[in-house]
Amino acid sequence: MSESFNFNGFNQPQSHSRASNSTLQDAKDGGGGHDNLLPIANVGRIMKGVLPPQAKISKHAKETIQECATEFVGFVTGEASERCRRERRKTINGDDICHAMRSLGLDHYADAMRRYLQRYRESEELAAALNSGNGTDGDGKAIQIDVRAELSIFRGNEQQDGSM
Repeated sequence: MSESFNFNGFNQPQSHSRASNSTLQDAKDGGGGHDNLLPIANVGRIMKGVLPPQAKISKHAKETIQECATEFVGFVTGEASERCRRERRKTINGDDICHAMRSLGLDHYADAMRRYLQRYRESEELAAALNSGNGTDGDGKAIQIDVRAELSIFRGNEQQDGSM
């Protein structure tokens, strides 16, 4: 059974597509353009964070994920940028990223991002309140919030551990 997909209505800014393709090609050819990729040390750290401690990651695997992650971020950001341009705004915010993910058909990611953004904003409000004087939860203990619990990748680890 073969399926065909029609991407005629697929809306990706052409200038972004050409720029990122040339960046990825430059990186593969050993030329310039490394400044446009996400830092490989950060990519490797994120990859290690979701793997068992004894797991090893090859350089090629890190580079491949680096390129994919860079392309993904550019793709979503390009869509968010288009929205801001249409609305004559110069600053992309978290709501723009969530809207871009939805418009690109990434609803699952948009939902997780919306929850993360909500928790992040709550923690920023809490931090502002703490900076204004009261830095405890009432029992004298410092308040700590872990927003990673909203991300499905971390929820999956908790379910495997049986702690959820």
